[in-house]
Amino acid sequence: MKNEIQLRKCPKCGKLFSERCAVSRVDNVTIVCSDCGIREVLESIGVDETEQEKILDTIHRCER
Repeated sequence: MKNEIQLRKCPKCGKLFSERCAVSRVDNVTIVCSDCGIREVLESIGVDETEQEKILDTIHRCER
């Protein structure tokens, strides 16, 4: 087994990522970055964009 890092480009935001990914809620097939996956979930429950960014910022601070 090789320890290769697969680099992907998110089709929604264009970000290059190698960490965990998400399956888009739009079509249940497309692979998106984890941030876009979280945004889709938050949007689906009515969280506005400003609050989404605050939530993502909190998540990123806690990952460090």
